[in-house]
Amino acid sequence: MEQLPGGRRPRRLVSSLGLGQRSWEVTLDEERGRLAWRDPRPPRRGGENCFVPTSEIIAVEETELNKKQHNTGKWQKMAKPHAFTVYYVKKARNHRWRCSDVTFWCVDEHLCNQWIQALKELLEMQKSRPKQLLVYINPYGGKRQGKRIYEQKVAPLFSLASISTDVVITEHANHAKDNLFEVNINKYDGVVCVGGDGMFSEVMHGLIGRMQKDSGIDQNNPKAPLVQCNIRIGIIPAGSTDCICYSTVGISDPVTSALHIIVGDCQPLDVSSVHHNNTFLKYSVSLLGYGFYGDILKDSEKKRWMGPMRYDYSGFKTFLSHHYYEGTISFQPAKHTPGSPRDKDSCRTGCYICKKSEQQLAEQHKECGLKHAEDEEEWKVIKGKFLAINAVNMSCACPRSPKGLSPAAHLADGSADLILVRKCSRFDFLRYLVRHTNQDDQFDFSFVDVYRVKSFQFTSKLSEDNESNVTDIGKKRFGQFCRDHPACCCNIANSTWNCDGETLDSSAIEVRVHCQLMKLFARGIERNCKDEAAYSQSSIEQLL
Repeated sequence: MEQLPGGRRPRRLVSSLGLGQRSWEVTLDEERGRLAWRDPRPPRRGGENCFVPTSEIIAVEETELNKKQHNTGKWQKMAKPHAFTVYYVKKARNHRWRCSDVTFWCVDEHLCNQWIQALKELLEMQKSRPKQLLVYINPYGGKRQGKRIYEQKVAPLFSLASISTDVVITEHANHAKDNLFEVNINKYDGVVCVGGDGMFSEVMHGLIGRMQKDSGIDQNNPKAPLVQCNIRIGIIPAGSTDCICYSTVGISDPVTSALHIIVGDCQPLDVSSVHHNNTFLKYSVSLLGYGFYGDILKDSEKKRWMGPMRYDYSGFKTFLSHHYYEGTISFQPAKHTPGSPRDKDSCRTGCYICKKSEQQLAEQHKECGLKHAEDEEEWKVIKGKFLAINAVNMSCACPRSPKGLSPAAHLADGSADLILVRKCSRFDFLRYLVRHTNQDDQFDFSFVDVYRVKSFQFTSKLSEDNESNVTDIGKKRFGQFCRDHPACCCNIANSTWNCDGETLDSSAIEVRVHCQLMKLFARGIERNCKDEAAYSQSSIEQLL
């Protein structure tokens, strides 16, 4: 048995251990980072090798074998066996994770203890794993199942992984946000929110706001360089909409999200700040929508008694109304990122584009400073009549729209995809909406433009007429108005901005993307979850 220098834990531990009624060769390989078990005499082809990354082991416990195993003739001829159970992540289809377990036994008590100690020491070395979490539960969101989901599905897993929690049941709007300004945040390794996108937004605002307050940053200054949040946020989906969880994990499932928290995954996330007249309004991580999506939200807020069904009703009603809005959009193209909204490079685990973009942004800011770099770069200006203006920091994928509003949007590249849907016929707009539910290119329309930007400003026609204070850049370079389909829709003065499911009071806004401002307990969507499962489960259930 090889030893690490200084007599520390074994680098490679190999033993013959019992699994079910057979003897298996079990290997703990620290250098390769995996626990493997192999049947030297496989009873059937393809079921002889199994392994799991040590980073995805949840817990190790000493255990007793059940009576059925004790009563076999083989057990009666030997001393009482000693056993231990390894709990680990089992990857299923569609990015779903489950907690599975395997129990090994041996007659030698010292050998059993040696394995338990080696595995526990290995888990202790996983420094990214949380030990203490602050949990906020929204008992009213979605179908009012948040508390039950946490207690029945999540809390037992946290207990198994020896994670301590302080649980707060929110009692009113902004309860979690206000509480985050008061608690001793440094005692926690992460903050977990149980609810939907609204609950996540509340926790995010509280955490980012707390970090800026502690660092003396004025959030009302739209050009202020915000301080990154090193405390990760975990999302346990239990709301009406779970877009952020779906776009960062690949599925809206409480157990999967809990396991990502336990193993200590970390996914950086861009955050957009929204200002009006040098006054901070909101932060956004998914959708900023004006026109169609803003009107849906405004109408659905009046029908909360309908539950999640209100979004379908308001969506259909808004589609029939077919309002368009006049305004001016000014933006700075995101030249630092190698990606494009029209390419096929979706953001996945270990995304190269996100890493490269962050490096290039850091170099730019180091060379000439943040404010100088932004002032020097050109602004592009578009003026027209729009059915929808959408800015997304992520794909905004969900079960109904598996690819999302912008399939190639990236989670952490310091940019947002700005989608402009110009005035068109109802039929053409319906064709555009249908593209969100299939594999066709949703930007392949003459009335749809998409840009990758790092900041933008919008002023409605009404605000321009009233001499809005939002900076009007390049006024002499305005483009031509779209004059297609002049009689297909009606013009309303102003729409409402939908900011991650919450309405904004101002139509004139200034938006800036902050690269990797916060971190989630996630790893992004894995490219091929089934093929990348780091172990084989081919026949082990039959052998136990």
